[in-house]
Formats: sequence, C-alpha cells, structure tokens
Amino acid sequence: MDHYEILGLNRKATKGEIKEAFKKLAMKFHPDKHSGSSKSVKEGATMRFKQVSEAYEVLMDDRKRADYDFRYGSARGSGGGFSASSSSSYHYRNPYGYGYGATGQNTWYGHANGGGGFRVEALFRFLSTRAFLINAAFASGLLGATYVFTVARDELWRMHNSGKSFEDTLESIRKANAQGEKG
Repeated sequence: MDHYEILGLNRKATKGEIKEAFKKLAMKFHPDKHSGSSKSVKEGATMRFKQVSEAYEVLMDDRKRADYDFRYGSARGSGGGFSASSSSSYHYRNPYGYGYGATGQNTWYGHANGGGGFRVEALFRFLSTRAFLINAAFASGLLGATYVFTVARDELWRMHNSGKSFEDTLESIRKANAQGEKG
C-alpha cells in the first residue's frame, strides 16, 4: 500500500497538501458517515478510513516519512529504491527489499533503477539503530571487563608470587608432575 497513492498525492506534497487530502478523504470514508449503509459498504469505508489515517500519520511525521521514503524509494535519482508513483509498473511492495513488477520478475530495490552498489545512507541508518547501539555498548562492556579481569589477575599473581611469572610456575608444575609419575 502506497501512502501517497492512498491520499492521491505526489511524493513532493507539502504538509498542507497532505492535511487537506486527509481531511477530504477522512470525511468521505469516516465510519460514522456510513452507519446506515450495508455491511460491505461500511466495512470497505472503515478499511479505507484506516488506510487514510495510517498514510496521514506516516506522512505528517518527518521522521516516519523519511523512513517510509527511504524504504520504498521516493527518489529515482538517489541511486536506490523505485518509484511508487501512479505511473509505476510495480504492484507489490514489501519491507524485505523486493517488489514484483508487471511481468512478475523479482526486482531488488537497489537495482530497480540501475542504482545498486554500496549505499552509505543504509550503513549509517543501520549503525544508528537502537538495537545496534545497545549491542555495541554491551560488547564494549564485555571487552572492557575482560581487560580489567586480565590485568587484575596478573597483578594478584605478582603480589602473591614475587619473582616468578605465571608461565614459569606452570612449567615447574609440569616438571613436578612428570617426576611424580616416574618415581
């Protein structure tokens, strides 16, 4: 479902145009306006009202709109995505990175416009996600704890065994075990 098509707008629509289109369609499809209609008409209007409301919610929020445009390719010239305008031959889109065209072939977002290649925006978006940052912080904490533990272990060894290194002690234990087995 293309939010721009639902509201009957192009991808460069302003917030004022989005608000105006929403008001017009919300009045047309509001469930209260169809309370006396047949069940099928009522359900259809309710579904359209939900779609219009969702499209409005996404397109009015700058961050949600940017994410939506990024995922579904708002600009042909940016090297990624494909156009979802009414002249587009694509009928099915999903968030997993492919769309089925009119001929049924599987088309990857990055290659639909001849763009493809490495996209820096996608890397930055991935590196700034909350899950990635939490995992990076957790991994950094584990790495730091491992370092502190190693340093503390070595210092404790030096305090209790002055003059001998850990490796020397292990070697003397091996020798003592070997002599014990012989005798």
